[in-house]
Amino acid sequence: MAYSGSVVTSGRGRGVAVATGGGTELGEIAGLIRSEAGTETPLQRRMASFAKIVGLAVGVASLVAFTSGVALGGEAEDMFLIAVALAVAAIPEGLPVVFTITLARGVRRMARRNAIVRRLPAVETLGSTTVIGSDKTGTLTQNRMTVQQVWTAGRVYAIGEAGAGLLLDGEPAAVDERPGLHRTLLAGVLTNEAEAYRTEEGLQFTGDPTEAALLVSAMAGAIEPDEARDAYPVFAEIAFEPERRYSASLRSRHGTHILFVKGAPERVADMRSDMLTETGPAPIDRDAIHDASRRMAEDGLRVLAMAYRDLPEPLDDPAELTEPDRLVFLGLQGMMDPSRHGVADAVAACRAAGIRVVMITGDHAITAQAIARRIGIADEDAEVLTGSDLDHMSDQQLQERVGAVSVYARVSPEDKLQIVRALQERGNVVAVTGDGVNDAPALKAAAIGVAMGRSGTDVAREAADMVLADDNFVSIVAAVEEGRITFDNVRKVTFFLVSTGAATIAAILFSVWAQWPLLMLPAQLLWLNLVTNGLQDVALAFEPGEKTTLQRPPRPAREGVVSHLLWERTLIAGLVMAAGTLVLFRWELDRTDSLERAQSVALTTMVMFMAFHVGNARSESTSLFRLSPVSNPFLFVATLSALAIHAAALYLPPTQYVLRVEPIEAAAWLRIVAVATSILVAMELHKLIRRRFPVGPHAGPAAEPWPAARPAIPPTGR
Repeated sequence: MAYSGSVVTSGRGRGVAVATGGGTELGEIAGLIRSEAGTETPLQRRMASFAKIVGLAVGVASLVAFTSGVALGGEAEDMFLIAVALAVAAIPEGLPVVFTITLARGVRRMARRNAIVRRLPAVETLGSTTVIGSDKTGTLTQNRMTVQQVWTAGRVYAIGEAGAGLLLDGEPAAVDERPGLHRTLLAGVLTNEAEAYRTEEGLQFTGDPTEAALLVSAMAGAIEPDEARDAYPVFAEIAFEPERRYSASLRSRHGTHILFVKGAPERVADMRSDMLTETGPAPIDRDAIHDASRRMAEDGLRVLAMAYRDLPEPLDDPAELTEPDRLVFLGLQGMMDPSRHGVADAVAACRAAGIRVVMITGDHAITAQAIARRIGIADEDAEVLTGSDLDHMSDQQLQERVGAVSVYARVSPEDKLQIVRALQERGNVVAVTGDGVNDAPALKAAAIGVAMGRSGTDVAREAADMVLADDNFVSIVAAVEEGRITFDNVRKVTFFLVSTGAATIAAILFSVWAQWPLLMLPAQLLWLNLVTNGLQDVALAFEPGEKTTLQRPPRPAREGVVSHLLWERTLIAGLVMAAGTLVLFRWELDRTDSLERAQSVALTTMVMFMAFHVGNARSESTSLFRLSPVSNPFLFVATLSALAIHAAALYLPPTQYVLRVEPIEAAAWLRIVAVATSILVAMELHKLIRRRFPVGPHAGPAAEPWPAARPAIPPTGR
């Protein structure tokens, strides 16, 4: 059965259409894509939840201020003005702008690291990822078959780097002096339909990748494919077919004919009676051949057997080649698709970051297990689930197994989609990689679909949220780091805005309950939020990543934009800033009996608090005094600019009129600076306490345990 969309690269035959449209394999996949609804990203869910919290807090605070003020004897008109001022103070107006800028910055940084984001919210999603379901071919591996070992006459020869020569026990092997090795390599060339040609870009191949690998191994043994084929002209051939599991080629040589056969070891075993040794043909040692083949398979190699037979006379009818027998066994060639450079370290980096890497491939289970073991996805005894295993499992049974199984082989598009859904049902945030049409349903169902840019199909790229320009798993790890940095910056900005808003709310509510005059006018609060505050929150979006970004577990899916730790810190910061502002407001009001002067001092105090507090927001755990002020030059300049703009507003007549402020003397500035530094002391003490006594989900292990395969290698910090 040839599915629609298939490309015929070799062979001959006649096609009969048995289905069209939705009845084809591509049609069924298209149906899966249409039926799979788009997944809401974790950041979208967190922001929606945060918006509800802010809206509720604003409504309650404004209502409390209005009703309590009226109940305490205040004028309804004045209390309404206070309620409006409170709403202005509580709503972080700059957050949507900063949120978009932060994501856009993340998109730009990811693009520099070969990860192209197609949907903006997906920037952060990778930072929340707990499981990466990766395809094997082309993502974890190089998508090119390479012969690793040649076994003949009881000896194992290794192929040197880049096919440069054959090695025996680490020393170069003379192929011409070893008839068994030479004929094994020669058989791989003569039973081969691939072509090799040289271009300006290097050696190129057409044909099956497996057969191209045999040409490379022959060239490593100083056998040129074109010269060998000219020296052994073809007389008749049998092309490889899956049900036959071998190919054969009858070649002419100095008036005689030689039959060469290449195929699966167990299939070729039925055709041979002798084997070639260093001293010539000898009775076949089936146990030795079986053991060599098994060892290669356990190393993740695809094994092909080579055999030959000298014919005294040419065959009259090529049909007699259909069942070759009485062959002389030559040797085995074991090949594999080598893993990409840096993939093992990238998998280890994922482990250090608390992210499971799961291999989901259509390859054979033994090959998948060997590759997974080599790059650190699974250990020696790791369980492998195949598509046939999944067919006999219920959804509940699969959900119970996906927490421990990290390798899936021989899976169909429906199987891959089923695995992704089972992982999501366990509360995981799943990222899936893929390049083909078959991968499209799983790419769309995942929290973030990652398509291959070079080898990927248009269908896969359209269904994905992100495209890898270099098709390399290492780039996914880089994107995870950038995603975490992006969310960290969103969280820093949110904490900064919410804590300053909480300070203003607390100060205004206290002034109402104490029956004081209005602490700040609505215009002054707008100035605070949009001008002085607005410069600094935008600058926080440019904060560089911390060295521990990839050394902490993923954020729990239920954790909001502001964590429990930051809510605790928000309460402390709000109370400290509110208390400092109220103290100086009352001091100035009692000293000068000027409400406008007291409001100017209160506004300036809050501006100064924000200038110090924005430094506290740069890290959840690291002391401000350990962070270089020039590591984020934009923030340094923005903070100085905010102070300069506010100082100018106090002394310029136009802004004095609009904001209802007046100049303040040097002594007042000194009191303001002295009081504002209290926020640094409070936040540093809180960080110190929480470093020694951590709380929250990050204090414990990652949510999804998985078996150890290799030691974690922390990546180098940015």
